[in-house]
Amino acid sequence: MSLEQQIIELESRQAFQDDTIAALNDVVVEQQRIIERLQLQVAALIRRQDELQGQFGIAEGDAPPPHY
Repeated sequence: MSLEQQIIELESRQAFQDDTIAALNDVVVEQQRIIERLQLQVAALIRRQDELQGQFGIAEGDAPPPHY
């Protein structure tokens, strides 16, 4: 294989790797958005649960066991 062919091969590999890295980065960014959204939803659910427990006077010890 000539030096020119080796350079062309390396440039092709680099272009492919650049595309792959960009695609993976897009996936990671989207997953981070989803995680942030889920964290906000969980926080809202925790607040809502605390509000409901306060309204109905349910204490942690008064709740039925999980198997009910």
